This record gives sequence, structure tokens and C-alpha cells, in this order.
Amino acid sequence: MLSVVVPIFNEAENLESLHARLGATLEELRPTVGECRIVYVDDGSVDASPRLMHAQAERDPRVRIVTLSRNFGHQAAIMAGLAAAEGAAVVIMDGDLQDPPEVIPDLVERWRAGAVVVKAERRSRQDRGWRRLAFGVFHRAFSWISDLPMNGDIGVFSLLDRRAVDEVLLLPERNRFLPGLRTWIGFDQQTVLYDRHARAGGNPKQTLTRLVRYAADAVFSFSYKPLRVMVTLGIVICAVGFVLASVYISKRLLGIETAQTGFTTLVTVVLFLGGIQLVAIGLLGEYLGRIYDEVKRRPLYLVKDAARREPSRRDETPEQ
Repeated sequence: MLSVVVPIFNEAENLESLHARLGATLEELRPTVGECRIVYVDDGSVDASPRLMHAQAERDPRVRIVTLSRNFGHQAAIMAGLAAAEGAAVVIMDGDLQDPPEVIPDLVERWRAGAVVVKAERRSRQDRGWRRLAFGVFHRAFSWISDLPMNGDIGVFSLLDRRAVDEVLLLPERNRFLPGLRTWIGFDQQTVLYDRHARAGGNPKQTLTRLVRYAADAVFSFSYKPLRVMVTLGIVICAVGFVLASVYISKRLLGIETAQTGFTTLVTVVLFLGGIQLVAIGLLGEYLGRIYDEVKRRPLYLVKDAARREPSRRDETPEQ
């Protein structure tokens, strides 16, 4: 069995087209992988998405709907879907049709060839304006910052073998970044290139604030380099200060006149050092805040309802 996990948050504009394309793709795969399931995770939608998903479940016995008690966020919704998914492999994709369902057969092909994790890497993307710039900067910066070897433009669109799914679900942390966790578990990982499409309809649901928080989770969960950079910068500043102090003391002892530093220079140095200290304290606060989240041990999400339509007699295959 193959399951497809799709987190949904206010995607009423795209659900009908998504389900039609996804259903057609899974029907083509059925001779290869057998039975297929679709797991929609309603992450606290407030538009018509819940009604549309339940209508699809009434028409399609492959659909299972996991409804969270509120909006817990994209990564939590994915984890809820993985926990509910059945089968030997699970595909994870977004519900805005930027991840085309037609790429799933390519992921399945690599999986059947022996890969445990198959990641979809964006060959191109249709984002415009500040979003395109921000995504480009983040992926390039994260490739350098991360302590794990990670390719640049890879998101959540992927296929995980059952072994990989079980290992990801065993990881206890709350501040989750799936691309990083997926790389951390190891196993045989392969990549499929695809062209990321523009949204089929509606506006992006990931606001700038959410994207910044997502980027922060990625950096602070999988890298200590920000702390190391602050330590290195502190050592360099201390070294420069020690050299300057030695020079001025030597001149004073030798009776050499030293130029009086002006008010502007003094204020500039104080503000610079103060800024560096505040940045360093802020970095420590980010790491400490995540430790605080972990020690509270609150659940990652709460499930309000998990509904799956049981096949009626007309859906069952008649006995031969």
C-alpha cells in the first residue's frame, strides 16, 4: 500500500483540482504499488476546506481525514499525517499544487529501485518577487550553515519508506524541520528533479512571519554555527582590543603623545560592541527557548477527529 499525506490549511480553491489530479495519478500507480490511500490533514482550516474534504471522502473510499483541534502549523500537520498513514511507503506533498502529483510515479520508481528516502529537488520554481528572493537566499545560506550535508532547494515533497517513517516518528523534538530530520536519519537517499509550479489558486498561506519562524527552526535545530560565529567574532574583537591596548600603554610608558579619541569614535565603538553582545544574547535566547519547549513535553498536535469512510457494499469487489 502507498499513502499520500497532504496537510491542508485553507486550500478550498485547490482541493477539487488537487484531488482529481492526485486520484488519477494513484489510479495509474495501482498496478505497480497496489492499494493507495490519501490522508488529508485539516490543520485548523476556517474556509470551505473541511466540507470539501468530507465530500471527497464520501465519493472516494481511499480518503482519510485527520482533523486537528486547531492550527498547529505545517510541520505538526505533516507529523499527524505520517502517524495516520498506512502502507509500505508514504509520499508527503503540499496541497497548493506547487508540488505536482504527476511527479509521484518518479518517486515510486526510485523507491522500488531500492531507495529508502526519495527527495524531490526543485529544478526551477515559479515564485516571483520577494518570495523568490527570500527562498533563494535561505536555501543557499542553510546549505552552508547546516551541520548536515543538505542540498539547497529541497522541501517536504518526498517519499519515505516505512522504515524511514517509523524512525522520523520516533524522534521526540517539537521544533521540527522535516527536510533536516529526513537527512539526519540516513539510509539510502536519492533525489528526483522537478519543476515547481505556481499556486493553482488563492494566496500563499505561509506568511512572512511563518516563513521566518520556519527558517529559524531549520537553523537552530540543525546548526551550531551561529554560536561558533559569535565565539569567533568575540575572540577577534578581544584580540584587536588587546593589541590596541598594548600599543597605547607602550606609547604612554615611552612618553609618546597619543591622539585624543573623539566623542563620535567612542560612541561608535560602544554601540558596535553593545550590538554584538545583544546579537549573541539573542542567539543564546533562541537556543534556550527551544530547550524550554522540549522540556515541557507537550504533544506536537492534538487530533480532534480521524475519519475514514468504510467501503459500502457497492465499493467491494464481488466474490468470484
